[in-house]
Amino acid sequence: MRVLYHHPVSPYARKVRLALAEKRLPFELRLEKTWERRPEYLALNPAGTVPTLVEDNGLVIPDSGAICEYLEEAYPDHSLLGQTHAERAEVRSQVAWFDQKFAQEVTNNLVREKLYKRLASSGGPDAAALRAGYVNLRNHLTYIGWLAESRKYLAGAFLSYADLAAAAHLSAIDFGGDVDWSVSAAAKDWYARIKCRPSFRPLLTDAVSGITPPAHYADLDF
Repeated sequence: MRVLYHHPVSPYARKVRLALAEKRLPFELRLEKTWERRPEYLALNPAGTVPTLVEDNGLVIPDSGAICEYLEEAYPDHSLLGQTHAERAEVRSQVAWFDQKFAQEVTNNLVREKLYKRLASSGGPDAAALRAGYVNLRNHLTYIGWLAESRKYLAGAFLSYADLAAAAHLSAIDFGGDVDWSVSAAAKDWYARIKCRPSFRPLLTDAVSGITPPAHYADLDF
């Protein structure tokens, strides 16, 4: 069976878990504590990041972007990228927004500071980073709400990698109890729809030693 090396608080690993589930591709999860820098894992992925996908035939694919592109080409059923050039361009544009801009302005300031540092025993969170993360998150929730009000899903009329990327980042932040869902009702309603999908259920049961998610984290009705 294909294996996905992951960590529960990694939004990039969460995105790939959602993609595999949406494409109905069975996989085995293997926990990787990236801060340990295991030589065996570095041999698979010299960057030392998660996720890394290992196929049945031994093909090794690091990086969530490369994995999602591979899944779309190798397993085109249940497309998450769209059919037309315009649809694919919009999906890729939104994925870049969440995996780059959102990650830099929000995820790195909250998930890395509050969760990864605690897990890796690498010191306390930086207060300035946390403040910036909270402010930026409000702006991004407003943007997500604007998208959700103007289209069925974030990149258009169909579920796509854009929804999976955004939901993966938000769910990792929500795991730490840092999402103020009152900022945008439209963003909250969109997230609730994604959260209710069967592909999302395993993420809601994730457990991490020393971190207790808020009560609403696994509540489909918030």
